[in-house]
Amino acid sequence: MRLSILLFIASSLNIGIHENLVAAKEAKIVLVAGKPSHPPRMHEFNAGVQLMTACLKNIPNVDVKFVLNGWPNDESIFDGASAVVFFMDGGRRHEVVGENGRRLKVVDDWSSKGVGLGFMHFGVEVIADQAGAEFKRWIGGHYEHMHSCNPIWEPNFMVFPEHPISRGVKPFQAKDEWYFNMRFIGDMSGEKANEIDGLKFVPILTAVPSDEVRDGPYVYPRGPYPHIQASKGRAEAMMWTVERPDGGRGFGFTGGHFHDNWANDNYRRVVLNAILWIAKADIPESGVESTVSEEQLNANLDPKNRR
Repeated sequence: MRLSILLFIASSLNIGIHENLVAAKEAKIVLVAGKPSHPPRMHEFNAGVQLMTACLKNIPNVDVKFVLNGWPNDESIFDGASAVVFFMDGGRRHEVVGENGRRLKVVDDWSSKGVGLGFMHFGVEVIADQAGAEFKRWIGGHYEHMHSCNPIWEPNFMVFPEHPISRGVKPFQAKDEWYFNMRFIGDMSGEKANEIDGLKFVPILTAVPSDEVRDGPYVYPRGPYPHIQASKGRAEAMMWTVERPDGGRGFGFTGGHFHDNWANDNYRRVVLNAILWIAKADIPESGVESTVSEEQLNANLDPKNRR
């Protein structure tokens, strides 16, 4: 009897140790920066991923790697990744559609295995015929030329959903090139939570563009587009998340044009929270706490023409 009790206790301890080991499993996150583009302090992808890496360095059980200047020559950096985030230029020359679609197949394979995927700013834009179907599967939607629009404006984000990514995020404003009117799965407008074909969609950052914003000008083409004007008064999703049927998670974030916005604590926190969430890492109850000094903000900027 005494032996049975001892064996039971030992077994319970082993179960507890195993559970703790499972809970403590390290999440590997890879942040991929695109090649330099745009004038100084805009599209600072290389500086941005290094800044985000520094902000996440003290999060327990998380290992963050970064890739500079586009898709890596050595793809082994992706081995064992829980999540991969792309912060880069998009459109026809999107890094993910390179090599005649081979990379699309690589990322699609990650998705089928439950790897989290995130795309930021210009990185949410693809040519529909090239990668629209994949982006709808991976993150629920994408920017589509002449369907979506890209004005520079300053939305006021006031209300956030009950979601782990919202932890610690307080109302904030940020002037940025906030894209909206994404081409979402099922052609939904995206301002409300929805589920389509097993994909659970939740908007995180929403705001109502003013009539003046909808009337343009947009960055390119300048517009206005009649279908954008026709939706005056509607809230728009500028950051959203999905839980995919494959078990993976994804997010899209349309901000990220102006590098100096990383100094905004809530702007930074909502993105850092999202990166942890798609990796299925624990998000602190108050969200990711981080500070960014002026020196850090000015570090690692691309050597652009700074006249």
